[in-house]
Amino acid sequence: MKLNNLLNSIKNNKGSELIESFEIITLRTTGMRFSAEKEVQMKDDLAEVVEYGIRYADGEDKRIVEMKALCDKERILKLLNDCDILSWDGFVGKHPKNVQDGIMFTLNGTVNGKHIYASGSENFPKHYREFENGLSEILKEAQEADE
Repeated sequence: MKLNNLLNSIKNNKGSELIESFEIITLRTTGMRFSAEKEVQMKDDLAEVVEYGIRYADGEDKRIVEMKALCDKERILKLLNDCDILSWDGFVGKHPKNVQDGIMFTLNGTVNGKHIYASGSENFPKHYREFENGLSEILKEAQEADE
């Protein structure tokens, strides 16, 4: 019984392992005419969220900072766990038949000391939009606070 209680205490409400720490998480999205990254990285006791525009120049992709925000680590941990990011590890969303174009994504990260990876083409893991929108909201709030 004690083992079950311990296991339940380290799981989120979706049944997956709870994320307790992270180093960096990068979400890259690419469409017909754009590439962008949203990156979350630990900086001391705060999480830095940065949105980069990707521009091709001199034979390579260059990341241009478009927005940046610092927020409480607990807010990011809650977003990661609410979106069940650990369950995304290994996700490969194949492009649906008869869909001409769309958005592709890759997610790379180090959470709980292990590397995770997911990718897809117009096919996303559960809670993808909530995760992307959550990062955008953090960036938007920081931008509004600076105005």
